[in-house]
Amino acid sequence: MRVQQDGAVHGAGRALRWALQAGVLGLLGTLWAAPVTSIGGKEPPRAARSVHLHWPAPESEAFYNEMIVEQSTTGSYFMACGWNGGYFGIQEISPTRKVAIFSVWDTAEGDDPGNVRQEERVELLEQGEGVRIKRFGGEGTGGQCMLDWPWESGKTNRFLVRARSEKGKTTFAGYIYDETAGKWRHLVTFRRRGESHLAGLYSFVEDFRRDHQSVDDTRRAAFQNPWVQTLKAGWQPVMRARFTASRADWEARDNINAGTNGPGWFLATGGPTRQDRELGSFISAPGGQGGLPTNLPSMTASASGGKP
Repeated sequence: MRVQQDGAVHGAGRALRWALQAGVLGLLGTLWAAPVTSIGGKEPPRAARSVHLHWPAPESEAFYNEMIVEQSTTGSYFMACGWNGGYFGIQEISPTRKVAIFSVWDTAEGDDPGNVRQEERVELLEQGEGVRIKRFGGEGTGGQCMLDWPWESGKTNRFLVRARSEKGKTTFAGYIYDETAGKWRHLVTFRRRGESHLAGLYSFVEDFRRDHQSVDDTRRAAFQNPWVQTLKAGWQPVMRARFTASRADWEARDNINAGTNGPGWFLATGGPTRQDRELGSFISAPGGQGGLPTNLPSMTASASGGKP
């Protein structure tokens, strides 16, 4: 009973702050009566809900995307280039530490990286300057590359993932554009067992702080100019995306949204965000207007593998 009472008071205070921020004190009564609740409905939410854009596209050997973080807070992950074998994006770990992360899953099932047989583990083929390589677990297992990357809100971040299959294995390489240097930076090249391509493409915004208070904070990112290099038809722009969200019982239920944002799309979660787009709906935008960059790097990979 005590938890429920505390949760109600906490939710009411949160609603008041949202009203003040939005300048809609006239609606205070409505907000006070309907604080944000968790999906499960049994406890106050611990985290803002993860939101995704799924990009319908043929199987491809490269995926290019641009992302602008419009609003962030500690414990946020903005993922630009995801596929059914890994994901690539940027995080705000603290106000003074921001990173780029590129991860590829093992082919094995389970969450303990120490229990994966060597032949099922992701191999490290190449790593860029200044990156840190490690194995990860807890959400599947695999190899992870992390680079200190002082990205800024309001500025465009450019990402490229390449894939190449041969001799029963698939190689994945991640690149991020360095605006200061005016060139692409190679983060890492991983390889894993099985021949595949880039499929199931998606992007997301996630709250990984999950301390109850993080529900109050808004995370918002814009996505624009996505392209895929298909197996048969070459480079093509992606023109629409499907809006979905996670369904963990302990996540906030309603303060999510997605839609068009100028030449592209946006995702938002947490804080005073209000949903006006139905989950599962497709969102069309004039993709490809920025044009495909002419200086995209080609994949290179060393002949010998190693352990991440």
